Amino acid sequence: MASVASPTITFALVGNPNCGKTTIFNALTGLRQKIGNYPGVTVEKKLGSFYTQHGEKRDLIDLPGTYSLVPQSPDERVTRDTLLGLQPDSPAPERVICVLDASNLERNLYLATQVLEVGLPTIVVLNMTDMANAKGERIDIALLSEALGCPVVAATANHTDGLLALRIALSQPVQLTRADLHPPTDFTDPENVSEAAIAARYDRIGVIAGHVTTYIDTQASDRTDRIDAVLTHHIWGWVVFLGLMGFMFWSIFTFASYPMDFIDACFSKFSGFIQATMPAGDLRDLFTDGIIAGVGGVLVFLPQILILFLFIGLLEDSGYMARAAFIMDRVMSRVGLHGKSFIPLLSSYACAIPGIMATRTIESPRDRLATILVAPFMSCSARLPVYGLMISTLIPGGIATAGTKAGIMMLMYLLGTGAAFFFALLFKRTFLRGEPPPLVLELPPYRLPGFFTVLQHMISRAKAFLYRAGTLILGLSILLWFVSTFPKTDAGLSGSFAGRAGHFLEPALEPLGFNWKIGIGLIGAQAAREVFVSTMGIVYSIDGADEDTEPLRLALLHDRWPDGRPVFTPLVALCIMVFFVFSMQCIATLAVVKRETNSWYWPAFQFFYMTAFAYLFTLVLYQTGRALGY
Repeated sequence: MASVASPTITFALVGNPNCGKTTIFNALTGLRQKIGNYPGVTVEKKLGSFYTQHGEKRDLIDLPGTYSLVPQSPDERVTRDTLLGLQPDSPAPERVICVLDASNLERNLYLATQVLEVGLPTIVVLNMTDMANAKGERIDIALLSEALGCPVVAATANHTDGLLALRIALSQPVQLTRADLHPPTDFTDPENVSEAAIAARYDRIGVIAGHVTTYIDTQASDRTDRIDAVLTHHIWGWVVFLGLMGFMFWSIFTFASYPMDFIDACFSKFSGFIQATMPAGDLRDLFTDGIIAGVGGVLVFLPQILILFLFIGLLEDSGYMARAAFIMDRVMSRVGLHGKSFIPLLSSYACAIPGIMATRTIESPRDRLATILVAPFMSCSARLPVYGLMISTLIPGGIATAGTKAGIMMLMYLLGTGAAFFFALLFKRTFLRGEPPPLVLELPPYRLPGFFTVLQHMISRAKAFLYRAGTLILGLSILLWFVSTFPKTDAGLSGSFAGRAGHFLEPALEPLGFNWKIGIGLIGAQAAREVFVSTMGIVYSIDGADEDTEPLRLALLHDRWPDGRPVFTPLVALCIMVFFVFSMQCIATLAVVKRETNSWYWPAFQFFYMTAFAYLFTLVLYQTGRALGY
């Protein structure tokens, strides 16, 4: 008789922000993940699956981080509604994994006691136990399990400690939460958010925490205070912050130079192999001047992007990012930005899309809109290939010039940040007028970054970059090669579809120092900023088809205006970078802004005000530079 497969059980993963919940989700599910949106709201849904010690498949929902089941934002509302089975088209979980930060037990127990009152079978994961130990706090797991009436597993997830014990616990038969300890609560009833109810809950939590925690003498807290006295100081904090950023950019040009040269050489050899083995014709040109020049021109910057995300992962996992938020809040509050705007703006250094989506945690609609409108000024990783190409054109040489290159790169990031603050101040004093609430920020304890956590972060970003190169950039490279090749005329590239579009734009771009070929690159960059590099690779490969293959940087330096002047002077290279700092060139970002604001008005406003500012600023910079003789 055939066996009948048992239905898959769904677990919900809940916890406070920064409690290590996502690390546990990644450790359990590995690559068995998919990301989407909850229906009806623009809140990210993360779904995955894992297998118990008995080989049984389980589904896992990573719910948005929250401090309470009484929601104050769309993210928190999704967490509550999913646990209560009220979220449309989202599976109601049968069981819950509640993650607690052991180093902040009382604060985390507030959510945990609410989750237990929902009535679903729950396993509590006491994460970051190493941080609690470093603070001199010893938590008795057995006593905590008895007090909560549910299984408790100790873990240090970023070092994979305790994950085996968690898998074993997840394999055990269902254990119901003791109803006498946690009577059911209706979290949709406003009476449950009264001051009396909140105070009573904190009183009960204080008793539990005091019962299960033993304090021993330690110097860890004093050491943390001494470190914070420097890292959060109103002067030395900035020195350390800028020093770390400078070292990051120096590393990008120093350590990435060798693998970049290797990748560039591989693509050059591959192009030479294609030219030597395939007969001359359009198909060969498509491979060499289109696909290889376009995709290869972008992939060569993969090492720089990996180093960027290595630093971001290390700073986040060590606990330093919260200190950076504390430092930046002093500036952000003066320009009217909400304290919670720091994380969306910081995320926008990687990509503006998750940065804009992260504004959902900001309660005030005005503050949220102000953050959305300025987030794309933060220099995302898609701009990095453009900066890298222009800086290598501006300053030739290798490691000996890495410090100067890092300084220019850092200047671009500072310009973007400054523009975001300037327009935030302008918006908050005009049509988005309002006082932002103060930032209430918890500074997590310092900890050694988890190797696998940082590595997984880098691999995730590398996969996203390679996927983008293999889909969007590949498709656009083929399209750009076609419009740059046809129709074939005696004028060559100049007579193609792309050439005609570039010549059409040249009168408007020439006051910025840009010629018609750069205009073609700006058209391609509307799809995605890094496409500018692939477009330049295609344009200059086609334009120099009868010449020996040479690196794109050298091809740019050999380009000339009709009167013989070089096109890519140091001033022009600088102007291109500045234009990319300020302009809105990403269709995907505009689409996300439309989705988040539920209107085409704001993405249209964002595109035109950013592009106009980029044009005017670059115009003044170029004309001033020319007047000074540069």
